[in-house]
This record gives sequence, structure tokens and C-alpha cells, in this order.
Amino acid sequence: MKNQQIDFSTNILQALLWRFNKAARLQSLLTAKQAWYDTNQTAFWSSWLTNIFDIRTANNFGCTVWAILLGVPITIIQTPDYLTKPVWGFGTYHRNFNRGNFAIQKTSAIPLTLEQKRLILQLRYAQLISRGTVTQTNALLKYIFNANGFPFAPYVLDGLDMTMKVVFPFAIPAALLLVLNNYDILPRPDGVKLDYVQLARPTFGFGSFHRNFNRGTFAS
Repeated sequence: MKNQQIDFSTNILQALLWRFNKAARLQSLLTAKQAWYDTNQTAFWSSWLTNIFDIRTANNFGCTVWAILLGVPITIIQTPDYLTKPVWGFGTYHRNFNRGNFAIQKTSAIPLTLEQKRLILQLRYAQLISRGTVTQTNALLKYIFNANGFPFAPYVLDGLDMTMKVVFPFAIPAALLLVLNNYDILPRPDGVKLDYVQLARPTFGFGSFHRNFNRGTFAS
């Protein structure tokens, strides 16, 4: 959960012997070299931890590196779907005019936000390290979604018939829904079918600080 604290600082002035205390030029050279190390050594590795190593704070380049390591794409590719359903349009002899729906006519890429990329990578990482138990999956989902600013965390229900259901106790935002519909990255055991639902209304319960107590109804 936490990165190891590493001291990247380099103090080359400690190599200056006492007999060179009055060597102004040598001290000037070492001071300039120390300033270079402070900028190109300490600052570089500190930013590397934040921008690349830590998935929670990685920038776009860091997310690209992690996507390669975890084997998950962070760009949604949409392929043409006019071959599988009727498309509204003005084709030859007005084919399908008023008898179809809008559709994608050519391959296109949907760019994801930085927050979406981080969420995808964290869920993919959890998927790889998870044992698939209900308790561990719930703990991972709580940690990931709370860290990404969601007010509540989803939780898993075991169907006891090789199925699992992830319950989102809030209306799923469009950005998250786009991820869920295009990626199979929610932690689950192999061979277990997983589905998700969202609770669009408050439910009765004894949550933290009696949240929703006497302000909702029973729900499944």
C-alpha cells in the first residue's frame, strides 16, 4: 500500500578533505557538481516514483509503461458495426433510411482520461494478484475505489453457483461505465461468471455512522 522510502540524495561535498577547505576553485567545482546532482539525480528519481512507479499518481507516460507490463490496453478501439445491424443513413437508394440506428462506420479510438487509465491499471493489477475470495476482493475494491475519490466502494456477492455479482451502491458515472463495458478487469476467480449492478436509490442499513438509516428502503 505504501512505497518504500528511499533516499536519493547524493552528497559529493563529503568527499572534500579538510586540507582542501581553502581551495576555492575546487570547492566551486564540487558545489556546481552538487547542484547538478540535486537537479538531475535526486529530483529525477523522486519524480520517477510519482509519475511512473506509483500507479495511483502515474502520468500518461507512466500509465503507458504500466499498460505494457500488465498487458492491458488503455485505449478503447471501436470497430465498425454496420455489418451486424441496420444503420441509419443515405446509402444507395436510401438503404436503411428510417429503418436503422446510428452506428460506427469506421474504426476509431476512444481516448481515456488519466483518471480512467489509473483505475483500469489498478483493477488489472488487483485482478492479477487476487486470490478471488470474497473478502479479499471486497478489500481490494474498497481500497481502489476509495483511493480514486468514489464516495462508496462496490462489493462482491457470491452467487454460490460459479457466479459473482459486483454491487455498486451508487449510480455508476459514465466514465466508469465506459470502462466496465469495455474491460474485463474486475477481480474474480477463473471460470466464475461476473456481473455488476448499481443501486440507484438509498437502501436501509447500518453503515458507517448509521449511513442511510431510516432514509431508504430494503433492496436486493
